[in-house]
Amino acid sequence: MSDFEERLQRAIQRGQQARLADSASAEADAASEEELRMKHSHLRSELTEHIEGCLQKLYEHFPGFDYSTVLNEKGWGARITREDIKLGRGTARNEYSRLEILVRPFSDLHILEISTKGTLRNRESLNRSNYRFLKEATLPDLTQIVDGIVLEFAEQFSANA
Repeated sequence: MSDFEERLQRAIQRGQQARLADSASAEADAASEEELRMKHSHLRSELTEHIEGCLQKLYEHFPGFDYSTVLNEKGWGARITREDIKLGRGTARNEYSRLEILVRPFSDLHILEISTKGTLRNRESLNRSNYRFLKEATLPDLTQIVDGIVLEFAEQFSANA
């Protein structure tokens, strides 16, 4: 066998090995994508329960708020809302307050996003998103984020009551 034929055979073998490696890599990517979806689903479920519990406690401490669970295309979570009437010299003004915390749906960015919108007496007080890469996300870390948001809102609402 000539030198060229040996090199040709080795090139063909390398090509076949590369094809097998690409196939295995694609299967591994699909498996890890499914694992990330499952992790997101698990974290979303646990975190949604935690959000609901925190907002229900806030609802109990501040009478006048309405509580509702949120399940829509924007995410899963909960919201509390309140409308007060502020009377002034011959005037009446509505003052709207709310806190909404949602876990956004799974995306191909492989992150878990907690979206927060808060309004105190018609003024936006919280509008932020917290992200964690799914590979690094842990439930204790995420629950601390939610706790911090709820505590911040409670302090702001108490200060403006």
